[in-house]
Amino acid sequence: QVQLVESGGGLVQPGGSLRLSCTASGSIFGIGDMGWYRQAPAKERELVALTTSGGSTNYADSVKGRFTISRDNAKNTVYLQMNSLKPEDTAVYFCNAGVLSSRWSLRFIPYWGNGTLVTVSP
Repeated sequence: QVQLVESGGGLVQPGGSLRLSCTASGSIFGIGDMGWYRQAPAKERELVALTTSGGSTNYADSVKGRFTISRDNAKNTVYLQMNSLKPEDTAVYFCNAGVLSSRWSLRFIPYWGNGTLVTVSP
């Protein structure tokens, strides 16, 4: 019905940069908040960055000043620009979006992508 697909993960050296993309497709009549979450081995999933439909943003303290979230509503896409990457940023990054999936939807329903792996290592 609704699919979120992430791309852009990979291996990068400390101090390097990477840009993640997430595109929603399927039955979409509206998208609300979109966000990026990450989960490292043996750690809980945490919010990295969030953007509302109006474009406001919030960031985890650990990534402030290094990561930038943005969105292109016409493309149903959210991006995460990651700069000055550190080994502790290594994780599977998941995209999340609140979606109105029909003309008659009364509320946003959250959907998740399958994740993309970011590895920061020398």
